[in-house]
Amino acid sequence: MSAEPTLPDRASFHQMKDCTKEDWMIIAPQHAKLSSGLPDRTLAHLKLLDGDYGGFAVDRLTHSLQTATLALRDGRDEDYVVSALLHDIGDTLAPNNHPEIGAAILKPYVRPELHWIVKHHGIFQGYYFWHHIGMDRDAREAYRDHPWFDACAEFCELYDQAAFEPQGETLPLEEFEPMLRRVLDAPSAMAMASGSE
Repeated sequence: MSAEPTLPDRASFHQMKDCTKEDWMIIAPQHAKLSSGLPDRTLAHLKLLDGDYGGFAVDRLTHSLQTATLALRDGRDEDYVVSALLHDIGDTLAPNNHPEIGAAILKPYVRPELHWIVKHHGIFQGYYFWHHIGMDRDAREAYRDHPWFDACAEFCELYDQAAFEPQGETLPLEEFEPMLRRVLDAPSAMAMASGSE
């Protein structure tokens, strides 16, 4: 059995411990290309939420668009609006821990406060309904002393829990596309420097 030839656009190592600088000179541009496609892949994934009602009065895409519309109309900055748009993007991939998905996508691109809000919005949103399904609606109190507790509670009160209105203003996805592209264009220096935990 002959060995697979080394191609000029592929690294030569088979175990990471054997990699070389030359390998990473091949890999790095491919990573940059992958990163530059993030906005397109994110938009495509958002579209998967269209028509998925999950029993709610509006589908998941409409909920995401309404949440972002409410934040936009309230004068929030682009990072906040895009965070609102993407807060539930993980619903289809991780229905039991969807906030982690949205937060992971946003982490390199937004300020740490917004990452924290998206990561924790599920437990804060639980305040509005968990008591109806046998769970503790006050579970968010475990975070009461966190500096972004109030910001997350506000996000849920003003935008997330209020975005299930079939006749509510819902800007189309195309309206948010330019800002999504700007936010996901390059990692935020502040987010990268400070971390988001």
